[in-house]
Amino acid sequence: MSEQDQDPTPQETAIREAEEKARKAQEDAEQAKLPYKWTQSIGDLDVTVPVAGNLRGRDLDVVLTKTKIRVAVKGQEAVIEGDFPHPVIPDECSWTLETTSGPPGKEVVVHLDKMNKVEWWPHVVTSAPKIDVSKITPESSKLSDLDGETRAMVEKMMYDQRQKEIGGMTSDEQKKRDILKKFQAEHPEMDFSNAQIG
Repeated sequence: MSEQDQDPTPQETAIREAEEKARKAQEDAEQAKLPYKWTQSIGDLDVTVPVAGNLRGRDLDVVLTKTKIRVAVKGQEAVIEGDFPHPVIPDECSWTLETTSGPPGKEVVVHLDKMNKVEWWPHVVTSAPKIDVSKITPESSKLSDLDGETRAMVEKMMYDQRQKEIGGMTSDEQKKRDILKKFQAEHPEMDFSNAQIG
Protein backbone atom coordinates (compact mmCIF):
# COMPACT_ATOMS: atom_id res chain seq x y z
CA MET A 1 0.00 0.00 0.00
CA SER A 2 1.51 3.34 -1.02
CA GLU A 3 1.56 6.44 1.17
CA GLN A 4 -1.11 8.07 -1.00
CA ASP A 5 -3.61 5.30 -0.19
CA GLN A 6 -3.31 5.83 3.57
CA ASP A 7 -5.63 8.13 5.46
CA PRO A 8 -4.06 11.47 6.38
CA THR A 9 -2.70 11.73 9.91
CA PRO A 10 -4.54 13.98 12.38
CA GLN A 11 -1.66 16.46 11.98
CA GLU A 12 -1.99 16.47 8.17
CA THR A 13 -5.75 16.88 8.51
CA ALA A 14 -5.28 19.79 10.94
CA ILE A 15 -2.79 21.47 8.56
CA ARG A 16 -5.15 21.01 5.63
CA GLU A 17 -8.10 22.41 7.64
CA ALA A 18 -6.00 25.41 8.77
CA GLU A 19 -4.93 26.10 5.16
CA GLU A 20 -8.55 25.82 4.01
CA LYS A 21 -9.70 28.17 6.81
CA ALA A 22 -6.99 30.72 5.85
CA ARG A 23 -7.91 30.45 2.14
CA LYS A 24 -11.60 30.95 2.98
CA ALA A 25 -10.81 33.93 5.25
CA GLN A 26 -8.75 35.55 2.47
CA GLU A 27 -11.52 34.89 -0.06
CA ASP A 28 -14.14 36.37 2.32
CA ALA A 29 -11.95 39.45 2.92
CA GLU A 30 -11.48 40.00 -0.83
CA GLN A 31 -15.22 39.68 -1.45
CA ALA A 32 -16.04 42.04 1.46
CA LYS A 33 -13.87 44.77 -0.12
CA LEU A 34 -15.95 44.76 -3.31
CA PRO A 35 -18.33 47.75 -3.63
CA TYR A 36 -21.20 45.30 -4.30
CA LYS A 37 -22.52 41.99 -2.99
CA TRP A 38 -23.34 38.99 -5.14
CA THR A 39 -24.92 35.57 -4.83
CA GLN A 40 -25.49 32.81 -7.35
CA SER A 41 -27.37 29.62 -7.97
CA ILE A 42 -26.33 27.18 -10.68
CA GLY A 43 -28.64 28.97 -13.18
CA ASP A 44 -28.51 32.65 -12.27
CA LEU A 45 -26.67 35.34 -10.37
CA ASP A 46 -27.77 38.44 -8.42
CA VAL A 47 -25.67 41.55 -7.80
CA THR A 48 -26.63 44.20 -5.22
CA VAL A 49 -25.06 47.66 -5.51
CA PRO A 50 -25.73 50.19 -2.70
CA VAL A 51 -26.46 53.75 -3.90
CA ALA A 52 -27.60 57.00 -2.28
CA GLY A 53 -31.22 57.13 -1.12
CA ASN A 54 -32.07 60.24 -3.15
CA LEU A 55 -31.34 58.63 -6.53
CA ARG A 56 -33.96 57.67 -9.10
CA GLY A 57 -33.74 55.19 -11.97
CA ARG A 58 -33.02 57.98 -14.45
CA ASP A 59 -29.91 58.95 -12.41
CA LEU A 60 -28.33 55.58 -13.10
CA ASP A 61 -26.26 54.24 -15.98
CA VAL A 62 -26.88 50.48 -16.10
CA VAL A 63 -25.73 48.44 -19.10
CA LEU A 64 -26.24 44.67 -19.40
CA THR A 65 -25.11 42.79 -22.52
CA LYS A 66 -24.37 39.14 -23.25
CA THR A 67 -20.78 39.56 -22.02
CA LYS A 68 -20.56 42.84 -20.05
CA ILE A 69 -22.02 44.76 -17.11
CA ARG A 70 -21.83 48.39 -16.04
CA VAL A 71 -23.58 49.91 -13.03
CA ALA A 72 -22.86 53.58 -12.29
CA VAL A 73 -24.45 56.80 -11.17
CA LYS A 74 -24.50 59.09 -14.24
CA GLY A 75 -21.39 61.26 -14.36
CA GLN A 76 -19.53 59.12 -11.79
CA GLU A 77 -17.10 56.22 -11.98
CA ALA A 78 -18.78 52.82 -12.33
CA VAL A 79 -19.35 50.80 -9.15
CA ILE A 80 -19.05 47.62 -11.20
CA GLU A 81 -17.93 47.39 -14.82
CA GLY A 82 -16.32 44.64 -16.83
CA ASP A 83 -16.60 41.38 -18.70
CA PHE A 84 -18.54 38.39 -17.38
CA PRO A 85 -16.53 35.16 -17.05
CA HIS A 86 -19.32 33.44 -19.06
CA PRO A 87 -22.17 34.77 -21.25
CA VAL A 88 -25.66 35.60 -19.97
CA ILE A 89 -29.04 35.72 -21.73
CA PRO A 90 -29.61 39.50 -22.07
CA ASP A 91 -33.39 39.23 -22.61
CA GLU A 92 -33.72 37.38 -19.28
CA CYS A 93 -31.54 39.84 -17.31
CA SER A 94 -32.98 42.80 -15.42
CA TRP A 95 -32.25 45.48 -12.87
CA THR A 96 -34.35 47.31 -10.33
CA LEU A 97 -33.81 50.20 -7.92
CA GLU A 98 -35.04 49.23 -4.45
CA THR A 99 -35.26 51.04 -1.12
CA THR A 100 -33.28 49.30 1.62
CA SER A 101 -34.92 48.49 4.92
CA GLY A 102 -31.77 48.84 7.05
CA PRO A 103 -30.01 52.19 6.94
CA PRO A 104 -32.09 54.47 4.69
CA GLY A 105 -30.78 54.22 1.18
CA LYS A 106 -31.32 52.39 -2.04
CA GLU A 107 -29.69 49.58 -3.95
CA VAL A 108 -29.54 48.52 -7.54
CA VAL A 109 -30.44 44.84 -7.78
CA VAL A 110 -29.19 43.21 -10.98
CA HIS A 111 -30.46 39.75 -11.95
CA LEU A 112 -28.35 37.82 -14.48
CA ASP A 113 -29.59 34.68 -16.20
CA LYS A 114 -26.62 32.44 -17.03
CA MET A 115 -26.48 31.03 -20.55
CA ASN A 116 -24.79 27.84 -19.26
CA LYS A 117 -27.01 26.59 -16.43
CA VAL A 118 -24.46 24.09 -15.09
CA GLU A 119 -21.55 26.38 -14.34
CA TRP A 120 -20.54 28.18 -11.15
CA TRP A 121 -18.97 31.61 -11.67
CA PRO A 122 -15.71 32.39 -9.82
CA HIS A 123 -16.56 36.15 -9.97
CA VAL A 124 -19.09 38.54 -11.53
CA VAL A 125 -16.51 40.36 -13.66
CA THR A 126 -13.16 38.95 -14.73
CA SER A 127 -11.25 41.82 -13.07
CA ALA A 128 -12.62 40.95 -9.59
CA PRO A 129 -11.02 38.47 -7.14
CA LYS A 130 -12.11 34.86 -7.66
CA ILE A 131 -13.86 32.50 -5.28
CA ASP A 132 -13.02 28.79 -5.28
CA VAL A 133 -15.98 27.29 -7.14
CA SER A 134 -14.94 23.74 -6.21
CA LYS A 135 -15.95 24.54 -2.61
CA ILE A 136 -19.52 25.54 -3.49
CA THR A 137 -22.12 23.21 -2.02
CA PRO A 138 -25.41 23.89 -3.76
CA GLU A 139 -28.54 23.80 -1.65
CA SER A 140 -30.31 20.53 -2.30
CA SER A 141 -33.59 22.40 -2.79
CA LYS A 142 -32.01 24.36 -5.64
CA LEU A 143 -30.61 21.15 -7.14
CA SER A 144 -34.11 19.68 -7.15
CA ASP A 145 -35.36 22.70 -9.14
CA LEU A 146 -33.29 21.56 -12.13
CA ASP A 147 -34.72 19.38 -14.88
CA GLY A 148 -33.68 15.71 -14.79
CA GLU A 149 -30.91 15.87 -17.40
CA THR A 150 -29.31 19.03 -15.96
CA ARG A 151 -29.56 17.72 -12.41
CA ALA A 152 -27.89 14.44 -13.40
CA MET A 153 -25.07 16.39 -15.06
CA VAL A 154 -24.57 18.63 -11.99
CA GLU A 155 -24.61 15.64 -9.61
CA LYS A 156 -22.05 13.84 -11.82
CA MET A 157 -19.81 16.95 -11.85
CA MET A 158 -20.05 17.22 -8.05
CA TYR A 159 -19.27 13.51 -7.61
CA ASP A 160 -16.30 13.70 -10.00
CA GLN A 161 -14.99 16.81 -8.19
CA ARG A 162 -15.16 15.03 -4.81
CA GLN A 163 -13.45 11.96 -6.28
CA LYS A 164 -10.62 14.13 -7.71
CA GLU A 165 -10.12 15.80 -4.33
CA ILE A 166 -9.62 12.44 -2.62
CA GLY A 167 -7.58 10.97 -5.47
CA GLY A 168 -10.33 8.54 -6.53
CA MET A 169 -11.66 7.66 -9.97
CA THR A 170 -14.23 9.81 -11.75
CA SER A 171 -17.49 8.19 -12.84
CA ASP A 172 -16.19 7.93 -16.45
CA GLU A 173 -13.00 6.18 -15.28
CA GLN A 174 -15.05 3.78 -13.15
CA LYS A 175 -17.36 3.05 -16.09
CA LYS A 176 -14.34 2.24 -18.34
CA ARG A 177 -12.87 -0.02 -15.64
CA ASP A 178 -16.20 -1.85 -15.21
CA ILE A 179 -16.54 -2.38 -18.98
CA LEU A 180 -12.98 -3.76 -19.14
CA LYS A 181 -13.62 -6.09 -16.16
CA LYS A 182 -16.81 -7.40 -17.81
CA PHE A 183 -14.96 -7.94 -21.09
CA GLN A 184 -12.12 -9.73 -19.23
CA ALA A 185 -14.64 -12.03 -17.54
CA GLU A 186 -16.26 -12.83 -20.90
CA HIS A 187 -12.87 -13.50 -22.57
CA PRO A 188 -10.62 -15.30 -20.06
CA GLU A 189 -8.44 -16.57 -22.94
CA MET A 190 -7.11 -13.06 -23.65
CA ASP A 191 -4.13 -11.49 -21.85
CA PHE A 192 -5.06 -8.15 -20.25
CA SER A 193 -1.88 -7.72 -18.17
CA ASN A 194 -0.76 -4.67 -20.20
CA ALA A 195 -4.19 -3.07 -20.57
CA GLN A 196 -4.29 0.69 -19.91
CA ILE A 197 -7.45 2.43 -18.78
CA GLY A 198 -7.68 6.08 -19.70
